[in-house]
Amino acid sequence: MGMKHDATGRRKTFCFALCALLVALGLSAEAQQPKKVPRVGLLIASFSPASPRIEAFLQGLRELDYVEGKDIAIEYRYAEGNPDRLPALAAELVSLKIDIIVTGGSSPTRAAKEATVTIPIVMTQDIDPVGSGFVASLARPGGNITGLSNFAPELSGKRIELLKEIVPKISRVAVPGALSLPANAQALKEVKAAAEALRVKLQHLDIQNPTDIESAFRAASKGRAEAALALPGAVLISHRTQIAGFAAKNRLPTIYYATEFVEDGGLMSYAPNFADLSRRAATYVDKILKGAKPADIPVEQPKKFEFVINLKAAKQIGVTIPPNVLARADRVIR
Repeated sequence: MGMKHDATGRRKTFCFALCALLVALGLSAEAQQPKKVPRVGLLIASFSPASPRIEAFLQGLRELDYVEGKDIAIEYRYAEGNPDRLPALAAELVSLKIDIIVTGGSSPTRAAKEATVTIPIVMTQDIDPVGSGFVASLARPGGNITGLSNFAPELSGKRIELLKEIVPKISRVAVPGALSLPANAQALKEVKAAAEALRVKLQHLDIQNPTDIESAFRAASKGRAEAALALPGAVLISHRTQIAGFAAKNRLPTIYYATEFVEDGGLMSYAPNFADLSRRAATYVDKILKGAKPADIPVEQPKKFEFVINLKAAKQIGVTIPPNVLARADRVIR
């Protein structure tokens, strides 16, 4: 009887030991498996990977405890200001089977959209995601694209008002930009409404290629434009120093849609804080990596705006900025 109990006890002890060993081996194998590092593709047209906008996005990731190269890997694809390169770069990212594509502007978003309907796409700044056909609505995007819009209806009206304050007698304003860009359709409507309210006539100047820049400013001069309001476009932002130079040469007070123009010699800008938009895009990446679907994450609109004036450019063009306008600037470049 005692021997039978001893044998049973030994069997139980052996079973417990075997189970413990198997669990330990399982845990050990699990511990040895390398953690899957999510890969994010960054598709950009006009700003280099070293630009403040990209740094703001990376800072946003760091604030969410992602360390590049450890917790997240980033594949950079930069079109160097040539939008025609974007489709091939987008296809390249898709072939790498990355987890998310982050886009910087309407042209990269369109290229990414045409390259994939399954990989989530996060826009860092898009003028009109609904009008461009990227999302069904801001509240319910409905597809594989979400992120941030840089459009606010009051922007265009505010820009024309600022031009009018600096050059009170203006009656003709040139509007250089990518007029056929679907994302600019809503902006053009807003500019038209604001111009009509202020009794200002508009002269539209289409800029699709760098070669169009000089002829556009010649046309503005020939059309007796007294000021200019730049519309978004990859060509304009990529050649902003050249644009600012032509505006100065033609003594044309110009207001821009991004602060980078003013930092590179332009007169003034009234624009969303693009660094803030880029930083906030990191929260979308985080949500998607944690299981959220782009279709269900609302598109956000800009919350911070900046009015920047370049006094060197003002002197070059020959305009005096009224003290009350200067006092309202968030930043003055002297």
